[in-house]
Amino acid sequence: MPMLLSRLIPAAFVLIWASGFVAARYVAPFAEPLAFVAVRLALVAAVLGAIALALRSRWPRTGAGWRDGMVAGVLMQGIYVAGVFWSVHRGLPAGIAALVGSLQPLLTAAASEPLLGERVGAKRWAGIGLGFLGAGLVLVPKLGAVDAAGIPPDALAVCLTAMLAMTAGTLWQKRKAAGADLVTNACLQFVGGTAFAVPLALLAGETHLQPSLPLALGMGWSVLVNSVAGILLLMALIRRGAVAGVASLFFLVPPVSAAIAYAMFGEALTLVQIGGMAVAAAGVGLATGPSAGRSSTGPSR
Repeated sequence: MPMLLSRLIPAAFVLIWASGFVAARYVAPFAEPLAFVAVRLALVAAVLGAIALALRSRWPRTGAGWRDGMVAGVLMQGIYVAGVFWSVHRGLPAGIAALVGSLQPLLTAAASEPLLGERVGAKRWAGIGLGFLGAGLVLVPKLGAVDAAGIPPDALAVCLTAMLAMTAGTLWQKRKAAGADLVTNACLQFVGGTAFAVPLALLAGETHLQPSLPLALGMGWSVLVNSVAGILLLMALIRRGAVAGVASLFFLVPPVSAAIAYAMFGEALTLVQIGGMAVAAAGVGLATGPSAGRSSTGPSR
């Protein structure tokens, strides 16, 4: 792989990951969030299944292998993605949703010692504390405010719950499916997510999708770029031996999401929120850097 392409892949990965939060904001006027998520996850599962068959990827040989991938998918795709889309649809700024999502590596790092037996060093604990301090600076001053930078409490609560589900799914993945094939495991995750999202949308009565060009563009981007291209770029990073560094890329996602949301929708953050985002980013980078110990790469999208 040429050197230039090797350097561009991490940047492309960050942009693609950040765009997922913006896509939730973009399609909000044209689709109920749970309906959009259910269709998106089903389409991604179909595309990844076709890619796995074309590549002759290795599928699990036991029922437990299929179950483990789908359970991870319910948590990391179904609950997490549905929660993020619902939150943004209810007024949570895309940059704030991305910040909440970026706390996942911190929670995973904190839980790794008691749940997975991984040692958490002083540097990682310092990063965890710094990350949550920065998040507090962003969230607390604007919680419940009615201005443009305000944070709806119910939307924030759902987004935090989604992030907790993603953390649980990541820990499940690390414990149960660490040796699984990347493509087929990702496909099973989206199958599990679909199996959760479709009944949820039906029970909630959210089935409306307004046929329109923005909806088609948002769906196409979410399926082909945000999810499928994202997982293929993740594969490229892993094959280049950059697994330990992938998690550190996530601290760039909130500011990138905030910048895109500002350019597209005029979503603005206060100076205190921008400063808090920088502090949180530093904490995530410190807690998930290679010298801080082994860390999670997050879910496929």
